[in-house]
Amino acid sequence: MGISRYSAVGAIGLWWLGSSGFVFAADSIAAAPTETSIDEIQVTARRLNEARNGIQTQTGASTYTIDAAAIAAAPGGDNTLLNQVILQSPEVAQDSFGQFHIRGEHNGLQYRLNGIILPEGISVFGQSLDPRLISSMSILTGALPAEYGLRTAGIIDLTAKSGALENGGSLSLYGGTHATFQPSFNYGGTTGAATYFVSGGLLKSDLGIESPDGSSNPIHDHTTQYHGFGYFEDILDENNRLSAILATSVGAFQIPTLNGLQPTLGLTVNGVSSFPSQNLDEHQREVTHFGALSWQHSVGRFNIQTSFVARYSSLTFVPDPVGDLLFTGIAEDAYKQNVAYALQSDSSYKLNDKHVLRMGFFGQSDHSFSNTQALVLLTDNSGVPLSDVPSTLSDSGSKTEWIGSGYLQDEWKLDSSLTVNYGLRYDRFTAYTAASQLSPRLNVVWQALDDTTLHAGYSRYLSPPPFELVGAKSIDKFLNTTSPPLSLQADLPLPERANYYDVGVQQKISRQLTLGIDTYYKQAQQLVDEGQFGAPIILTPFNYRYGVQYGAEFTLNYTQGNFTGYLNLAMQSAKGKDIDTSQFNFQAANLAYIAHEFISLDHEQQRTASGGMSYHWKGTQASIDFLTGSGLRATQRLPPGVTTPYGGTEIPNGTHLPYYTQLNFGLAHTFVLSGHQTLTTRLDLINALDSTYQIRNGTGVGVGAPQYGPRRGGFIGVSLGY
Repeated sequence: MGISRYSAVGAIGLWWLGSSGFVFAADSIAAAPTETSIDEIQVTARRLNEARNGIQTQTGASTYTIDAAAIAAAPGGDNTLLNQVILQSPEVAQDSFGQFHIRGEHNGLQYRLNGIILPEGISVFGQSLDPRLISSMSILTGALPAEYGLRTAGIIDLTAKSGALENGGSLSLYGGTHATFQPSFNYGGTTGAATYFVSGGLLKSDLGIESPDGSSNPIHDHTTQYHGFGYFEDILDENNRLSAILATSVGAFQIPTLNGLQPTLGLTVNGVSSFPSQNLDEHQREVTHFGALSWQHSVGRFNIQTSFVARYSSLTFVPDPVGDLLFTGIAEDAYKQNVAYALQSDSSYKLNDKHVLRMGFFGQSDHSFSNTQALVLLTDNSGVPLSDVPSTLSDSGSKTEWIGSGYLQDEWKLDSSLTVNYGLRYDRFTAYTAASQLSPRLNVVWQALDDTTLHAGYSRYLSPPPFELVGAKSIDKFLNTTSPPLSLQADLPLPERANYYDVGVQQKISRQLTLGIDTYYKQAQQLVDEGQFGAPIILTPFNYRYGVQYGAEFTLNYTQGNFTGYLNLAMQSAKGKDIDTSQFNFQAANLAYIAHEFISLDHEQQRTASGGMSYHWKGTQASIDFLTGSGLRATQRLPPGVTTPYGGTEIPNGTHLPYYTQLNFGLAHTFVLSGHQTLTTRLDLINALDSTYQIRNGTGVGVGAPQYGPRRGGFIGVSLGY
């Protein structure tokens, strides 16, 4: 499915600050010709794409690339969600709500589209990016070069399809198990020197969120999602183009429920004390819109791309007023909104055959607003309700964050086999807290033999807490209620600072077979983690004072004629000590234990494997892939009468869930119709062995509820290409 590679040499970079450079760029813009052939547009588009790719460097980073053909060949094809595609990359562990973890990090992901950084959104299980728009995708990890910052656990670098290179389109219908209904379309074309690519889709399913009990058809789990995307570009001349991106994603989700449970808190609300769990009615709605406008200039040794980006993101959770209060002591009607604007400019300049300079800046302002209307019962000092009539507590707030970043680096080719990329990056942010840091970066790539490439790197990182998720909760309002804070401490989340080391080797055994091994070690202060605390599926950031993460990855890729195969194996350790922010979410005994002992992070999966193969024969594509994991972490309950030295009866994240394997099959055939039309039919079997496995069991630090992987599902699709 993918091609694992370690980028030995990037291409070119410098941001031209001098006024003469700006005049040169402006003077080189000429009016577009009145008549432009498609061939000329395609040649120019390819050259500008190569120049844009050269502005960024991947020198020394661990890079795994998946293209559109590989996505189409896998089970589910481009009908699957983006997170399912990324799960087939090295050391990516799946989690609930569509989350995934790279190298033992909770989040820390940065999405880039055509080199443009996309501001973060609030969405948890919504997918605002659709695989149908992807021409290629690279996942970058490790000791990253200086142009990558703020979010460094993994860079999801996407290249969008373009009408200049993907003329035509398709109409598709896909569906099957869980009442899945998924129509979609995409189309690309050219008009003179202007090109466009648009796509859209609707998804309806009765498995919107992971099942909480492992059943094939969980109760109250319907979702309706809409996705739209458009990429437009105008090639002004052979050296310049303007481009625009518009995208939208709207998702409505029912929150699935368990069957046959009753409240255990002993509460009565408006005379009601009995409430079957299957009658709970909670909903969540997620909205994301973003747009970007870019200008790219490329001439000779100089390349630059400057972009303005805007993003709107909101999340609304509607509780079951009576049911939530009876089961949890609180019913929260929650709303969060974030609006972000960013300006980014990246450039490259080739000084000579040995040196390529790169420079850039990034600035962002985003405003976040949150409002919660919480129903609770007021209590006396001993916790006994004063009345069965709920009271409403309002808690709202807003804040603006400012981010400024800049970098300068030099890719120095010492000789034909040795390349060094070194640079500095500066980041500063102000929000609920403020910090700045000057971060050195160093990467070395050595072509030791014709078929052997070694790389090593060091990076210093500064990662602010996810601003859009931070909320200054007024915990004193919830004293003497049925939802009291577990602790009176509520220190605000802090930025993470880390040293990151990475060493790896890639060996080409033959023209068909390539092997790779990569190792990493990260030492962090104020390690950022996130958890779900309460019924709304909104993650809350917190910090471990100390964090240590390390691991090793093994990759294998094989291609022979129409056959391709890949295998990824990984081992990791991810631990933290001393939670020192957002303490009100944690029990006192757990805080005391973690203050003295390193514990596994809740998203640590010590062993992860993925792999697959596909074969194409006379229009028929057969594929298989799998995921295997040792399980995420869970609370370890101590035997009766046994306590920790800190007074608790459990060890936080002290055990892991059982091993699991999910096996998927896909079969597709393309019929050639008249002209350029094709008809593709496909059959997919997801979790073919019907393995029942838990992703979460509802315990662990920051874990809100149990979730299971999908049960066996059969899906069919038909697509008309034109």
